[in-house]
Amino acid sequence: MRRIHPDFEDDPDIGQAYAYPDEPWLRVNMVASVDGGAWLKGLSGGLSSKGDRRIFGVLRGLADVVLAGAATVRTEGYGPAKPRASRPVAPPIAVLTRRLDLDLGSSLFTEAASRTIVITCSAAPADRRAQAAALADVIIAGEDRVDPASAIAALHERGLTKVLCEGGPRVNGQLAAAGLLDELCLSVSPLLIGGGAARILNGEASQVPLALSQVLEEEGVLFCKYTRK
Repeated sequence: MRRIHPDFEDDPDIGQAYAYPDEPWLRVNMVASVDGGAWLKGLSGGLSSKGDRRIFGVLRGLADVVLAGAATVRTEGYGPAKPRASRPVAPPIAVLTRRLDLDLGSSLFTEAASRTIVITCSAAPADRRAQAAALADVIIAGEDRVDPASAIAALHERGLTKVLCEGGPRVNGQLAAAGLLDELCLSVSPLLIGGGAARILNGEASQVPLALSQVLEEEGVLFCKYTRK
């Protein structure tokens, strides 16, 4: 266990603490309340903290690609990833979507330095696929629905082997059920919220044995890293 000191933002060890192994790796990064809620008033930002945002940036800087479901992209108002000191060229955002119900006029598609990737299935509307292909790289992974294993394999074929998934809970559940999750980075906010917020894993049932490999702390927020056994 390590404790984060007050000068957390200048801690030179954070990047090393979250370094990827030398193999293809799928990491999920989420924030949750103590009672397991994945959002507050519909957004994850209500659970976040200064330290969580710092780690969020570090994880993006280490990744080859940032993966997120279409619902998360819409709800959280995703734009393109920003360049970081550890990676001057920002990683592309890859969006998992069955229906291609995306705002193709948003900055995620019109201002991305690294072309956004859209991962969909053969059943997606042909007209929307054509519109998306004009602004993004479109990958077909599956027939009636997006197949997680095919989606990750397609990213690996492009050399994008350090995958950072930012949810949401349904996408996390699909990845876990498919046996694709290698690591969970979980920020635990010192807050009880109750209500109907989703857990960080929703939808398909799965059992993924994890080993706690690291705990950092700042201002009562725990930053836990679990790896699959």
